[in-house]
Amino acid sequence: MAREFQRGHKARIGDLTAGTDLYVGVQISAPGLTFDISCFGLDADERLSDDRYFVFFNQPKTPEEAIQLLGPQAGDTESFRVTLDRIPPQIQKLSFTATIDGAGQMSDIGPGYLRIVAGGEEVARYPFDGAEFTTERAVMLGDFYLKDVWRFAAVGQGFDGGLEALLKNFGGEVLEEEPPAPQQSDAVPGFAPPAPQQSDAVPGFAPPAQATA
Repeated sequence: MAREFQRGHKARIGDLTAGTDLYVGVQISAPGLTFDISCFGLDADERLSDDRYFVFFNQPKTPEEAIQLLGPQAGDTESFRVTLDRIPPQIQKLSFTATIDGAGQMSDIGPGYLRIVAGGEEVARYPFDGAEFTTERAVMLGDFYLKDVWRFAAVGQGFDGGLEALLKNFGGEVLEEEPPAPQQSDAVPGFAPPAPQQSDAVPGFAPPAQATA
Protein backbone atom coordinates (compact mmCIF):
# COMPACT_ATOMS: atom_id res chain seq x y z
CA MET A 1 0.00 0.00 0.00
CA ALA A 2 1.32 3.43 -0.94
CA ARG A 3 2.51 5.68 1.85
CA GLU A 4 0.66 8.99 1.73
CA PHE A 5 2.62 12.20 2.25
CA GLN A 6 1.48 15.65 3.28
CA ARG A 7 3.27 18.85 2.40
CA GLY A 8 6.59 19.03 4.26
CA HIS A 9 6.83 15.30 4.94
CA LYS A 10 10.11 13.55 4.10
CA ALA A 11 11.35 9.99 3.97
CA ARG A 12 14.33 7.97 2.83
CA ILE A 13 13.56 6.38 -0.50
CA GLY A 14 15.14 3.20 0.86
CA ASP A 15 12.32 3.08 3.43
CA LEU A 16 9.74 3.18 0.61
CA THR A 17 11.38 0.70 -1.75
CA ALA A 18 14.64 -1.17 -2.21
CA GLY A 19 14.48 -0.34 -5.92
CA THR A 20 16.55 2.37 -7.61
CA ASP A 21 14.71 2.35 -10.96
CA LEU A 22 11.65 4.47 -10.24
CA TYR A 23 8.61 5.83 -12.03
CA VAL A 24 7.40 9.29 -10.98
CA GLY A 25 3.90 10.26 -12.11
CA VAL A 26 2.22 13.66 -11.81
CA GLN A 27 -1.49 14.25 -12.21
CA ILE A 28 -2.56 17.90 -12.44
CA SER A 29 -5.45 19.47 -14.31
CA ALA A 30 -7.80 22.44 -14.44
CA PRO A 31 -10.56 23.37 -16.90
CA GLY A 32 -9.10 25.15 -19.92
CA LEU A 33 -5.50 25.05 -18.66
CA THR A 34 -2.45 23.18 -19.91
CA PHE A 35 0.64 22.43 -17.83
CA ASP A 36 4.35 22.01 -18.40
CA ILE A 37 5.79 19.43 -16.01
CA SER A 38 9.58 19.38 -15.65
CA CYS A 39 12.43 18.01 -13.58
CA PHE A 40 15.40 20.16 -12.55
CA GLY A 41 18.63 18.32 -11.71
CA LEU A 42 20.38 20.62 -9.22
CA ASP A 43 23.85 20.72 -7.70
CA ALA A 44 24.80 20.98 -4.01
CA ASP A 45 23.95 24.71 -4.08
CA GLU A 46 20.50 23.91 -5.51
CA ARG A 47 21.48 25.50 -8.82
CA LEU A 48 21.02 24.26 -12.36
CA SER A 49 24.75 24.35 -13.07
CA ASP A 50 24.40 21.99 -16.05
CA ASP A 51 21.53 22.72 -18.45
CA ARG A 52 21.57 19.10 -19.63
CA TYR A 53 19.89 18.20 -16.34
CA PHE A 54 16.78 20.28 -17.02
CA VAL A 55 14.38 17.61 -18.30
CA PHE A 56 11.30 18.97 -20.05
CA PHE A 57 9.37 18.66 -23.34
CA ASN A 58 12.27 19.97 -25.44
CA GLN A 59 14.96 17.92 -23.66
CA PRO A 60 13.44 14.60 -22.67
CA LYS A 61 16.43 12.94 -21.04
CA THR A 62 19.79 13.54 -19.39
CA PRO A 63 23.04 12.42 -21.09
CA GLU A 64 23.32 9.10 -19.25
CA GLU A 65 19.50 8.67 -19.27
CA ALA A 66 19.29 8.73 -15.47
CA ILE A 67 16.20 10.96 -15.81
CA GLN A 68 13.81 10.43 -18.71
CA LEU A 69 10.51 12.09 -19.62
CA LEU A 70 8.03 9.35 -20.50
CA GLY A 71 4.93 11.39 -21.37
CA PRO A 72 1.32 10.96 -20.23
CA GLN A 73 0.39 7.40 -19.27
CA ALA A 74 -1.44 5.30 -16.71
CA GLY A 75 -3.71 8.22 -15.79
CA ASP A 76 -0.81 10.59 -15.14
CA THR A 77 -0.56 13.99 -16.87
CA GLU A 78 3.20 13.47 -17.16
CA SER A 79 5.65 10.85 -15.99
CA PHE A 80 9.37 10.28 -15.55
CA ARG A 81 11.75 7.39 -15.17
CA VAL A 82 14.46 8.04 -12.57
CA THR A 83 17.37 5.61 -12.20
CA LEU A 84 19.00 6.71 -8.96
CA ASP A 85 22.21 4.73 -9.33
CA ARG A 86 22.89 6.38 -12.70
CA ILE A 87 22.66 9.96 -11.44
CA PRO A 88 26.13 11.57 -11.51
CA PRO A 89 27.58 12.76 -8.18
CA GLN A 90 27.33 16.47 -9.01
CA ILE A 91 23.51 16.17 -9.12
CA GLN A 92 22.27 16.33 -5.52
CA LYS A 93 18.58 17.15 -5.96
CA LEU A 94 15.79 16.49 -8.45
CA SER A 95 12.98 19.05 -8.26
CA PHE A 96 9.71 18.07 -9.96
CA THR A 97 7.68 21.12 -10.96
CA ALA A 98 4.47 22.05 -12.77
CA THR A 99 3.83 25.39 -14.47
CA ILE A 100 0.79 26.76 -16.25
CA ASP A 101 1.29 27.26 -19.98
CA GLY A 102 -0.47 30.58 -20.57
CA ALA A 103 -2.94 32.42 -18.35
CA GLY A 104 -4.40 30.97 -15.18
CA GLN A 105 -3.42 30.32 -11.57
CA MET A 106 -2.77 27.32 -9.40
CA SER A 107 -5.86 27.90 -7.24
CA ASP A 108 -7.89 26.67 -10.24
CA ILE A 109 -6.48 23.13 -10.22
CA GLY A 110 -8.49 20.14 -9.14
CA PRO A 111 -7.27 17.32 -6.91
CA GLY A 112 -3.94 15.99 -8.15
CA TYR A 113 -0.90 14.11 -6.95
CA LEU A 114 2.74 13.21 -7.36
CA ARG A 115 3.41 9.51 -6.92
CA ILE A 116 6.37 7.13 -6.90
CA VAL A 117 6.07 3.66 -8.40
CA ALA A 118 8.69 0.92 -8.00
CA GLY A 119 8.47 -2.46 -9.72
CA GLY A 120 4.95 -1.67 -10.90
CA GLU A 121 3.72 -0.95 -7.35
CA GLU A 122 2.88 2.53 -6.07
CA VAL A 123 4.94 3.14 -2.94
CA ALA A 124 4.34 6.85 -2.21
CA ARG A 125 1.77 9.50 -3.06
CA TYR A 126 1.57 13.21 -2.28
CA PRO A 127 -1.96 14.54 -2.97
CA PHE A 128 -2.67 18.26 -3.46
CA ASP A 129 -5.39 20.56 -4.77
CA GLY A 130 -6.05 24.19 -5.66
CA ALA A 131 -7.11 25.14 -2.13
CA GLU A 132 -3.41 25.12 -1.16
CA PHE A 133 -2.54 27.88 -3.66
CA THR A 134 -3.68 31.34 -4.73
CA THR A 135 -2.39 33.32 -7.72
CA GLU A 136 0.81 31.30 -8.30
CA ARG A 137 1.45 30.04 -11.83
CA ALA A 138 3.94 27.36 -10.87
CA VAL A 139 4.41 24.86 -8.09
CA MET A 140 7.39 22.87 -6.87
CA LEU A 141 5.70 19.54 -6.17
CA GLY A 142 8.34 17.23 -4.75
CA ASP A 143 12.07 16.61 -4.48
CA PHE A 144 14.43 13.69 -4.54
CA TYR A 145 17.50 14.88 -2.64
CA LEU A 146 20.78 13.33 -1.57
CA LYS A 147 21.58 13.55 2.13
CA ASP A 148 23.86 10.57 2.76
CA VAL A 149 21.16 8.56 0.94
CA TRP A 150 18.45 9.55 -1.53
CA ARG A 151 15.32 10.90 0.12
CA PHE A 152 11.91 12.18 -0.98
CA ALA A 153 10.23 15.39 0.20
CA ALA A 154 6.67 16.47 -0.55
CA VAL A 155 7.14 20.20 -1.21
CA GLY A 156 3.90 21.74 -2.55
CA GLN A 157 5.35 25.24 -2.70
CA GLY A 158 3.64 27.73 -5.01
CA PHE A 159 5.79 30.02 -7.10
CA ASP A 160 4.91 33.31 -8.78
CA GLY A 161 5.76 33.36 -12.46
CA GLY A 162 5.89 30.50 -14.91
CA LEU A 163 8.53 28.16 -16.25
CA GLU A 164 10.89 30.99 -17.15
CA ALA A 165 10.77 32.34 -13.59
CA LEU A 166 11.45 28.88 -12.17
CA LEU A 167 14.39 28.44 -14.51
CA LYS A 168 15.86 31.75 -13.34
CA ASN A 169 15.20 30.81 -9.70
CA PHE A 170 17.39 27.73 -10.15
CA GLY A 171 20.11 29.74 -11.86
CA GLY A 172 19.40 28.57 -15.40
CA GLU A 173 19.57 30.72 -18.50
CA VAL A 174 16.47 31.48 -20.55
CA LEU A 175 16.97 31.18 -24.28
CA GLU A 176 15.23 33.90 -26.24
CA GLU A 177 14.58 31.65 -29.19
CA GLU A 178 14.12 27.91 -29.40
CA PRO A 179 15.11 25.86 -32.47
CA PRO A 180 12.19 25.13 -34.81
CA ALA A 181 10.45 21.89 -33.95
CA PRO A 182 11.49 19.87 -37.06
CA GLN A 183 15.20 20.57 -36.52
CA GLN A 184 14.82 19.72 -32.84
CA SER A 185 13.49 16.26 -33.59
CA ASP A 186 16.05 15.69 -36.35
CA ALA A 187 18.90 16.57 -33.98
CA VAL A 188 17.87 13.77 -31.61
CA PRO A 189 16.66 10.94 -33.87
CA GLY A 190 16.05 8.66 -30.90
CA PHE A 191 13.50 10.98 -29.30
CA ALA A 192 9.95 9.79 -29.67
CA PRO A 193 7.08 9.20 -27.25
CA PRO A 194 8.32 6.29 -25.13
CA ALA A 195 7.53 2.86 -26.50
CA PRO A 196 7.27 -0.41 -24.57
CA GLN A 197 10.88 -1.17 -25.55
CA GLN A 198 11.95 1.69 -23.26
CA SER A 199 11.14 -0.31 -20.16
CA ASP A 200 12.77 -3.41 -21.62
CA ALA A 201 16.18 -1.69 -21.42
CA VAL A 202 16.28 -2.32 -17.66
CA PRO A 203 14.18 -5.40 -16.79
CA GLY A 204 13.62 -4.21 -13.21
CA PHE A 205 11.74 -1.11 -14.35
CA ALA A 206 7.96 -1.52 -14.38
CA PRO A 207 5.72 1.51 -14.84
CA PRO A 208 2.22 1.25 -13.39
CA ALA A 209 -0.53 -0.37 -15.42
CA GLN A 210 -3.00 2.32 -14.41
CA ALA A 211 -3.50 4.99 -11.79
CA THR A 212 -5.27 3.98 -8.61
CA ALA A 213 -8.04 6.06 -7.14
